[in-house]
Amino acid sequence: MEKLSGLKLELKKLESEIDLAREREARLIAERVLALLAEYGITIDTNTDAPRRARRKGTRVAPKYWNPKTGATWSGRGRAPLWISGEDRSQFLLPDAQKLE
Repeated sequence: MEKLSGLKLELKKLESEIDLAREREARLIAERVLALLAEYGITIDTNTDAPRRARRKGTRVAPKYWNPKTGATWSGRGRAPLWISGEDRSQFLLPDAQKLE
C-alpha cells in the first residue's frame, strides 16, 4: 500500500513538472513567433489568407429510377441502392427517364 501511495505522489510531482515545462516552452515559442512577426512587419490584423476559390454547388439530378414498394428514388449515379442492385433496372425506370433513353 505504501508503494502505491508513493508512486501516486511521484506521479503528481511529474505531472506538475510537465505542466511547468509546457508553460515555459509555450512562452518561448510565443516570444519567437512574435519576434518573427515583428521582423517581417506582420501584425496580427494582417490578412494572410490566400484567396479562396468559390465552392462549386452540386447540381441536383432528377431521379431516374423509382421503387414502387417504398417510393424511394435513385438518380442512377453513384452506388446503386440495395433495392435495385442485382435487379433488371428497366422495371424501375420512371416514365420521364424512359423518354430520355
